[in-house]
Parts: sequence; C-alpha cells; structure tokens
Amino acid sequence: MSHRSRKPLRKQLPRRAALLAAAGLLGGLLAVPAVTAAASTPAACSAADADIYRPPDRATAAPGAVVACRHVDSLPMVIGGPPLDAWKVQYGSTDGRGKPVSVAGTVVVPKKPWTGPGERPLVAFVPGTLGIGPQCAFSKQLAGQYQDAYEGPNMAALLNAGYAVAATDGQGYMDGQVHPYASGAEAGHAALDMARAASRVPGSGVSPDARVGIWGYSEGGSGSLWAAQLARSYAPELNVVGAASGGIPADLKQVAGNLDGQFFAGFLIDAFIGLSITHPDMPFDEILNDSGRKAVKDAESLCALGTVSRFAGARVEQYTKDGLTLDQLYALHAPDGTTWGDAVEANKLGVGVGTPGSGARYEIGFPVLQYRGLLDEVIPADMANSTRRAYCSAGITTQWTPYVGDHLTGDPQSVGDMVAWLGDRFEGKTTKGNC
Repeated sequence: MSHRSRKPLRKQLPRRAALLAAAGLLGGLLAVPAVTAAASTPAACSAADADIYRPPDRATAAPGAVVACRHVDSLPMVIGGPPLDAWKVQYGSTDGRGKPVSVAGTVVVPKKPWTGPGERPLVAFVPGTLGIGPQCAFSKQLAGQYQDAYEGPNMAALLNAGYAVAATDGQGYMDGQVHPYASGAEAGHAALDMARAASRVPGSGVSPDARVGIWGYSEGGSGSLWAAQLARSYAPELNVVGAASGGIPADLKQVAGNLDGQFFAGFLIDAFIGLSITHPDMPFDEILNDSGRKAVKDAESLCALGTVSRFAGARVEQYTKDGLTLDQLYALHAPDGTTWGDAVEANKLGVGVGTPGSGARYEIGFPVLQYRGLLDEVIPADMANSTRRAYCSAGITTQWTPYVGDHLTGDPQSVGDMVAWLGDRFEGKTTKGNC
C-alpha cells in the first residue's frame, strides 16, 4: 500500500506531496535561502479560528510572515500566569528542503509593561511530545480546545518573568496534514519562524530586535537544539542569546533501540510515521500488515497519553508483513538508494557543530544548556553524554544540568532553573559553562 491510498489523507495528498516530495537525506538538514514571496501582514487579528489551521492551496509566505492571526481571550492551560494578550497565528515557514509551508502557533505577551533593559525579551518555546493527532496542536491545547499537554507551568513561568513567548505548534498540524514527529530541520525552522512572526503580529508589541532565547524539552528538546544549530544560517537577523534543551532525543537510532518493546514505544511509532512524511519515497505503507495499517491510523488520531497507552510494550516487527526488526527496517531503501538508516541518522544532533568562523555546518555563537533526568527511561545516558561532549569538543559554551527524576519529571523540575538561566542571557551575563 502506498501513501496515496491512505483513506484519511486522500483529499489532501496532492498538497502534501507538493510540500514533501523533495525531502531528501542531507539536504533536509542544510540551511536554505529565505523564500521571497511574502504574504501581507493582516491589518488586524480577526481571522476565524478555523482559518488559522486551514493551509493555503499554495503556500508562498516568506519564513516568519504572518498569514492569518486571531486574538485569543484567554489561555486556560497557562494556570498561574499573569494577565496577558495572546494570538493564534498562521505563519510561513519552510520544510527540510526549503519549500514553503504554513505553520500555526501562539504568541503570548504579558499585559504588564516591560521595565527591564532594552526591548522585552522573547522566548521561542518548542513544546514536548503532544502526539500527532490534529487536535493535539499546542495552540489548540493552550486555548482550552483540548487538554493533554503538560507545559502550561513552563509558559506561566516565562510570562511571570515578563518575557514574551512565541510557541510553535510545529509543522504538520494544519488541516489534512500529519506532524513530522522527530524531523529536525522542520522543527528548527518552525521554531525560528515563529520567533520571526512574533514581531509581525499586529498589536503584539514584540520588537524585531528583541533578544531571543530558545527552550524545549523532549521532542521540544530536539526541536530547540535544532533551532540553535540552524539559527545562524537560517535566521541570522534574530538576536538569539541562548538555548536551553532538555531530555533531548539526539540520536534517533539509540532512542529507537531503547523504546522498542518498552512502555514508551508509542514515541517510536510516531517517529517512523513522521519520517515517512518527510521521506515519502521510503518504503512504508507497502511493508505494513493489517496491524501496522491500524497502528498508523490510530497514531494519527491520538495525543500523547493515548499514544503511550495504545502502544505500550509494542515492537515494530508486529506491524510489518515480514516481521522486520529495527535493523532490517534500517536496511530498506528508496529508489535513490537512501535507506531508512540514512534518514534516521540525518537527524542526529551534535554532528557538524562549531563556533562562528569555524567553517562548521552549524555554527553556534551563543551559550547552550543541556539537561536531563538522571533516571530518564526514554533518553539513554550515554547518548545524552555524547551530545554534551560533541558540543564541548566543538568549543561551544555548554552548561550541563542533571536532575533527580525520570523523563516525565525532569521537565517540571527544571522550570525555575531554565527561566533563570534564560534571564541571565537576556541580561547579558557571561557564562563559561561547565564542560
């Protein structure tokens, strides 16, 4: 069975193919030139809610251009936050090969005037794993339209500190699409373009010159670190001063081996679906058995808790016609010779990083903080240490902070420290890291 025969996607496949057909192995992770065709910024944020999630027939907006926006009266998920203004936003971004796409997200600004030095700082926030069902979009959950997300306290802490927040949904949550879970370039572009869009939302008051921090955990840890790696080449005009990334699935092969057959196996299922979106020529639908086709249909309708529950203990071989193991799946290849293993490896973080002027593929000129729970059952300790060492060896100012917690508790334990660390970066305080 091919992607074109998936019934839930049939009406949207021509559009999906146009956006994704060129997603290649290495090109998807290279910096891309800005798209020149820009949408006009709306004069007022009065779009209907449905319009935020309806992608244009042909995406042409420049990265960070506001396509549509809607003022939101409240964010029920942000408990304990200050009085705020919020806007749902559809904005332009690019996929892994630089083709224009539309993405949704949320811009949030405290009502209280900023009294610190310079312009009000902005945090590009990348949410953790939400699931890939369309109802799971972070902007919908923040607005109270669905409830399965868990990072309302993170948002509240940033807003209470006086910072503006630009929270991307990530690509693939628009109508008729599927989120490319675990795909690095797509996540990094979406986060950076959300930061670009914040100053273009009518009435937001966010300055294009604002100091920008990046923060995310779990899937957001990967997306935020990809944004850090891509910032200098993809969005050089942003004044990024630091990136905090936790629970980072930096090496998808190691994570997959750790998840297969375990409690959080649903994350592995979502990852293969996500990579099938960015690599549509890879064998996928045609290798699935009936259980596999049902698994894909279910995963594409579930959010995080439902995904964990549905696939707890699952092994990938139970979903393929030939009972293929992970290693056997990695050996399968597309017509151009690209293997599943290649596609997975292309999303490895910490490869090709360096300081400005080093000539590295990904030059990072600001401090980076990496953190994890010491009891994390999702992210292997060896992998986390390897990512840290890669950054330290490249000369990037790196802070490492461990917490006594597992994957789920590592995030809430870190909130105060992350807001304080970002605050130091906004104030221009120097740090040597602890490599």
